[in-house]
Amino acid sequence: MFMTSEGLFELIVMFFGLINSLAIFQMIINKIFWNLINTRIVRSFIDNAIVEIEKEKGYNKVVEEVVKKLTENDLYVKLEKYK
Repeated sequence: MFMTSEGLFELIVMFFGLINSLAIFQMIINKIFWNLINTRIVRSFIDNAIVEIEKEKGYNKVVEEVVKKLTENDLYVKLEKYK
């Protein structure tokens, strides 16, 4: 079980051989996006970063910032997972 900005999260399925990996990854993502999460522009949930913005005008800028923060921390986006 670990804490997200939306509350507590508990796995239903046990991942064998990966002790605390999801909790550690969530902690890393929260640390990377802390300023965007605190302003409620981005929500993180394990391996997802959800951009939530009221106006379409600033959306591309926020997505660019998210991708930039990921690449600065040696993480990447799998484009085939997204539409």
